[in-house]
Amino acid sequence: MSTSAAPPALDTETLRRLPKAVLHDHLDGALRPATLVDLAASVGHRLPTADPDALAAWYVEAAGSGDLVRYIATFEHTLAVMQHREGLLRTAEEYVLDLADDGVVYAEVRYAPELMLRGGLTLPQVVETVQEGLAAGMAKAAAAGTPVRVGTLLCGMRMFGRTREIADLTVAFRDAGVVGFDIAGAEDGFPPADHLDSFEYLRAASMPFTIHAGEAHGLPSIHQALQVCGAQRIGHGVRIMEDITDGRPGPLAAWVRDRRVALEMCPTSNLQTGAAVSIAEHPITALRDLGFRVTLNTDNRLVSGTTMTREMSLLVTEAGWGLDDLRAVTVNAVKSAFLPFQERSALIRDVVLPGYAAAA
Repeated sequence: MSTSAAPPALDTETLRRLPKAVLHDHLDGALRPATLVDLAASVGHRLPTADPDALAAWYVEAAGSGDLVRYIATFEHTLAVMQHREGLLRTAEEYVLDLADDGVVYAEVRYAPELMLRGGLTLPQVVETVQEGLAAGMAKAAAAGTPVRVGTLLCGMRMFGRTREIADLTVAFRDAGVVGFDIAGAEDGFPPADHLDSFEYLRAASMPFTIHAGEAHGLPSIHQALQVCGAQRIGHGVRIMEDITDGRPGPLAAWVRDRRVALEMCPTSNLQTGAAVSIAEHPITALRDLGFRVTLNTDNRLVSGTTMTREMSLLVTEAGWGLDDLRAVTVNAVKSAFLPFQERSALIRDVVLPGYAAAA
């Protein structure tokens, strides 16, 4: 008769309490439905529905078409209410509070300032306003006993011509909460190398960056992001599986694994865009088993109808993950955060590992 303790039951509340770290989450994809309704009314923007519950359902249905371009098009409505100071302040503050409620202790939020200029704000004013809202949210979360630290990634839109301008903005705000850079938008047809001058500038300035790659386009996109542009992390990266045969990584996949390049994986979002066929078969599990540095992320909480707790729950119930697996991806995320080494180490030692030990 075995005397070993049974593994802990990973119910929703247990999962919610676990400390979490998210590296890939878009501010304009994370609004509360009720907030979107309120702000749309205040700026005269027409939504598909003014009922918050119905609006949340509309987002999940519209984004679940399997088409990345249509998925991106759902952002028309959130961006419409993020063109003025009031909308930016509210969405940024609530963003942090929602993270805290979800058990997140560290997050990197990304957004494209160039998409938030229609109300007359300048690029620096957009960044200053978002940082003000994030700071207010962090202060409230700390006062409530659920502290969360949030760093910002500024995105250049890969379809347009302002990435170098956004790279300049990223460096200018590096001491004001901005921790890195990204390019976002439609991946297929807009290769990372088109923005090489921006990445060379960032490298010269010692500013870290990640690149969306390997979601709507395959290995060439990942190769360019890493070997041409010099990305420190890869956003999504699910199609690295195309360089793995019978469990054996090819040259590019081996580079990613052996040099501990973090893959910012977003299971629910990848199902919506057609980059994965199911949670059970999502590459995150196979890549975990092969020793890749995978991280777990939400991508867009409103658009995907998800949270970090939900993403964890899906992996537990549909892919057989346990507490050790969830701890590993959380530690992976903190190790790969765009934070100073000592701060990453302290977060793992003082917050993440004790939190998981308490749940064991």
